[in-house]
Amino acid sequence: MNLPEDLINMENNASMDHSVSPDNIVNPKGKKQLDIRDLSLSELTDQLKNLRQPAFRSKQIWQWLWQKGVQSFDEMQNLPKSLRDALAEQFTFHTTTIELAQYSSDGTIKVVFKLHDGNRVEGVLIPTSKRTTACVSSQVGCSLDCKFCATGYLKRERNLTAAEIFDQVVLINQLAEEHRGKKLDNIVYMGMGEPLLNYQQVLKSIHVITSPDGLGMSPSRITISTAGIAKMIQKLADDGVKTHLALSLHAADNESRSAIMPINESNPLELLADSLNYWYDKTGVRPTLEYTVIAGVNDSINDERNLAKFARKFPTKINLIEYNPISTADYQPTSRLDAFADGLSSQKLIVNVRRSRGKDIDAACGQLALKSR
Repeated sequence: MNLPEDLINMENNASMDHSVSPDNIVNPKGKKQLDIRDLSLSELTDQLKNLRQPAFRSKQIWQWLWQKGVQSFDEMQNLPKSLRDALAEQFTFHTTTIELAQYSSDGTIKVVFKLHDGNRVEGVLIPTSKRTTACVSSQVGCSLDCKFCATGYLKRERNLTAAEIFDQVVLINQLAEEHRGKKLDNIVYMGMGEPLLNYQQVLKSIHVITSPDGLGMSPSRITISTAGIAKMIQKLADDGVKTHLALSLHAADNESRSAIMPINESNPLELLADSLNYWYDKTGVRPTLEYTVIAGVNDSINDERNLAKFARKFPTKINLIEYNPISTADYQPTSRLDAFADGLSSQKLIVNVRRSRGKDIDAACGQLALKSR
């Protein structure tokens, strides 16, 4: 198997940041402008020193960027106008905007976000009677080629920056307040792309979302979903990440899983089980197994036994997901979803059945593919 280039790089250097840095922009005076949100707090402080500004200004600006989510310097009202002008001359904002919002009959809202360079990603507001959840993307496209997922048929263009992930959360939260009358309860990194192949920017986005100087959301309300990169799951644990973790499993024997998820060839189930045990030992947080049940692919009684056997290797819970058909693959939902769930429950495993939401606007699990364009 020829692995995706970004996966080869990630395997060679687990800490490497593969994000695409914001493009330099030349202003009319010929000076380079950098995206101010690409700076760390310490880097921002150093830049302000060069402008002969007191240290407290950096925290003020940081809060405007990540707590209030402004996208222009003019909105930073407690800064002197001279400083705002100096910042505008030296830096820029690479803003994310809502290009299109689609509304499902069940209350789900799918959003097409336009990025500063013209690329687009999708995110989803998923409301229920108990909570509102934002599903956000981490890459433009995807490189993992999962056969049942619409995003897997797109070319991976680039990784998103932390600011672009943050913008999705802010904009979906605005939709939640407008249409549901409440703020977001949860965030899931389950949209377009593989979060662990954009490791540094995903973690930076989580930091600003959870920081008291950012959005202040508890990390226990955030879930990172991965197709299964064992080395990076262990790195998450070593780095003390406090979020929840979900493995997109979808088959529990290597032959079946490799047939629908090529990533399994380099990260087989044995490695994944070891990494999930490592995660649990380090964090005390049970990982979730996400399992989309597809007719004739992974819904047999033998598949049920394999899943039960795998799930007993570490403390976990299982989410069974109703399959959502896509135009690029000839898979169908199973008629055995409830029987599959009952069989697992009878073996004293924790099982939840996730019914599809937003199918009428192609916003359900596995359907994000910029089809609306």
